[in-house]
Amino acid sequence: MDFMLHNYPILIPLAPLVAAIYNAFSIGSAGDRKYGFGMFAHIVAFVAAVVALGEAVAAGHVARHLLLCETSWSFLPTIELSIDRLSTVMMVVISSIGLVLYRYSIRYLQSDLGQSRYLALLSLTISTLLVMVSSRDLVLLFLAWQLLSWLLCLLVHNYSHLPTARSSFRTFIMMRVGDIAFLAGIVLAFQFYGTVEFSQLFERAQTTPITLRPFGSGFEISGATVVTLLIFVGAMSKSAQIPLHMWLPDSLYAPTPIHGLLHAGIINAGGFLLMELAPLFVLSRPTLHFIFAVGLMTTVLGTSMKLVQNDIKKTLGYSTIGQMGFMIMECGLGAFSLAIFHLIAHGLFKATIFLNCGNVIHETRQEPKRPFTPTEREALAASNWAVGFVMSLVLPLLILLGAHELLHVPLRDSQGLVIFVFFSWATVSQAKLTLYRLHRTGSFKAQCLLLGVIAVVTLVYLFAAELFTNFLYPSPETVIEHFQAAALPSGLFAAIVIGGAVIVILGWVVAFPKRQGQGFHWPKAITNIRNTLYMFFVNRLYLDGVALRLRLVVKKVAESLNRNRFFFPCAAVFALALAGARWTSPADVSIGDLLALLAMGLLLPLFPLHSAYVAALTRLPRVLVFLMSAIMPLAGLFGLMQLVPKIPPTLMPVVSALALVGAMYASIKAVIQKSVPHLIAYAGLAFYSILWWQIASVGSVTREAIVYAYSVVLVIGGILLAWDRLRVRYGNLPMNRIGGLARPMPKFGLCLALLVMAAVGLPPFGLGFGFVGLMLGSPTVTAGTFVVLLTWFGASWYLFKLMQRLLFGPHREDIRYDDLKPVEIAAIAGVLLLLVALSIAPQGLFAFGSEEVARIAMEMK
Repeated sequence: MDFMLHNYPILIPLAPLVAAIYNAFSIGSAGDRKYGFGMFAHIVAFVAAVVALGEAVAAGHVARHLLLCETSWSFLPTIELSIDRLSTVMMVVISSIGLVLYRYSIRYLQSDLGQSRYLALLSLTISTLLVMVSSRDLVLLFLAWQLLSWLLCLLVHNYSHLPTARSSFRTFIMMRVGDIAFLAGIVLAFQFYGTVEFSQLFERAQTTPITLRPFGSGFEISGATVVTLLIFVGAMSKSAQIPLHMWLPDSLYAPTPIHGLLHAGIINAGGFLLMELAPLFVLSRPTLHFIFAVGLMTTVLGTSMKLVQNDIKKTLGYSTIGQMGFMIMECGLGAFSLAIFHLIAHGLFKATIFLNCGNVIHETRQEPKRPFTPTEREALAASNWAVGFVMSLVLPLLILLGAHELLHVPLRDSQGLVIFVFFSWATVSQAKLTLYRLHRTGSFKAQCLLLGVIAVVTLVYLFAAELFTNFLYPSPETVIEHFQAAALPSGLFAAIVIGGAVIVILGWVVAFPKRQGQGFHWPKAITNIRNTLYMFFVNRLYLDGVALRLRLVVKKVAESLNRNRFFFPCAAVFALALAGARWTSPADVSIGDLLALLAMGLLLPLFPLHSAYVAALTRLPRVLVFLMSAIMPLAGLFGLMQLVPKIPPTLMPVVSALALVGAMYASIKAVIQKSVPHLIAYAGLAFYSILWWQIASVGSVTREAIVYAYSVVLVIGGILLAWDRLRVRYGNLPMNRIGGLARPMPKFGLCLALLVMAAVGLPPFGLGFGFVGLMLGSPTVTAGTFVVLLTWFGASWYLFKLMQRLLFGPHREDIRYDDLKPVEIAAIAGVLLLLVALSIAPQGLFAFGSEEVARIAMEMK
């Protein structure tokens, strides 16, 4: 009993996970009663979160860590949840919104064929969010972070039609850009500070500053700046910051409850990440200034794009982009607690609007109404201008300043708070001007009443923000330090303040007569500029066109390289020349060892010796394809474990150069393949090139490398098996000749989606854990590290595209579709279970190879 009372917070992420498993297996009867257990599970999670928050509010509360389990991975020895003030607040917000959305979805998707799958994914997403906000280290946070990207694509694009599939691909790719940058930041942080656990990371980053000189130049940059910039790119993709915002407007095909979850929960992940890592970010003033600039740009451009929309959901979507920009801008100014407060307030507000916007749209269609347009009046007198100026511009500013003074908010000590005052001034003034568009509001009594309401709302909001700040940061010195760390240069700050005041006043001059029913006659030059800006914002800054053009250029270049018969010879010559330049002592290598290494390069494919592996996967009979896809790499790995201790260190840079060129070559070849076997073969070459690079960098075959190699063998074999089932039914068709399998073959669709999920390195499959282990196990971060990360990104690109073309491509009416048989499902399920087992298996199972290599190395020494 005492154990449960002490460890009850485990129920917060566990209960939605159990609900997801229950819904996925469709246990129980149909109807609301079937989903009653899920409702109960979400209620349990919410109640446990509230209790945990109550404990956190108590005076003297100390953050505690709950051990979930121990793992065999050196970079993640334990999986623990951190129960502190920030995590409990976020848990209450997420679990409460999740509970409401789950109940709403039961009725919203009533009689929908995919309701069980949808509710299972919804519960799993909520559980993943809860794990993410309570993570104790960067690795667990990253695993939940990238799993959230995958679940977001599945939920946001719930309905399988062509526009949804296209936007789903864009969403995944933009999320993947952020994931790869985030992982690069984690790798650098581990290299610099030797830990990924938050408290140790913050302490070491502060006590041991690191200075870098890129490429040996005189330019210096701190290690904290590089790490935080890379991590911030991850936050940009998740929180839709310009230019990584294009996925959000394309997500409007999602069911209404998912809009509530997306705009109230998932998209806030970027702000939470910056808040969680605030002690690290405040060590880099350049990063904070960059965050402020990106947030400010997103706020202005996102809000401007919102103003030209003619659809309620698009308007709300761009409104979210603007609000997320403001949240990020708050972090850039050091106001991390205000960012979280804004995150919560905006999330609750936007979720309510999205859940109700369907009703508003329905009523509008039934009873269409036009907005009220003020009647034309005579020119305004000077007294009207003076009264309006005082009532809608001066008094709101005085109310804001007075509220800050009344609550003892130190405006003079913080540049960030002064900037927030100007944004609040523009908001309050706009609210006051909106009064003029309403009926019977011209009286002085109504004007004073609205000013009183503004004063009360301002006081309540600031008082709540102050309480929340004191809750998250009991020490006022910490808040002051954060503001000081983000201080802007005095000249730039003065320019922002003056520019903000001028913009607010000019905006009022334009808006006030329009609210009074007076037309504003613009000069022709100004009208032309307005029209240009209107087209600029309506076309979403033309960034979609730029992205499409860039994609077409890359595709054209890749296709031209693939068609050119000199591509492989030129790449091989370049690889050999690069390798030769890095081979400093040829005499140290015996002929026998060199021939053995070449033989291993044929079995475990290494560029330019990969032709045998590609031919085995594309030209051999079906049964031999499966055998050779496993036997060749495993034989090569075993031989390499015996050979590596004998290879002199001077030869390792040669292997590394060949592997990096091979990774790039394989990625280019795989991206433009229309033949599925060739795509899988080149994907295997790219994966094994990463393995060769890591072995050459470390100088040994580590346990993580063995797990990674086994996982690649299983992934390649599983995708080959799935494709073989299609080839048996419909022939060896290219990808553009078969598609739309999601509906007629749902079992095949599920199996293929899980295999691709494992192939792109998502938990709980072993390939993702192995890849993270390889990256964190590298002794140094070099240019090769970023080539490997780009290779991993490329694999995510073409494997996700393969899944989309097969499942959501053009449907053929002339094919009689036949779903997988139980035996076929069992075979693929066995591959998936083995991949999961590799992520949790004790590393002692793989120790024999590593220990044998270490023993041979010691004997040679």
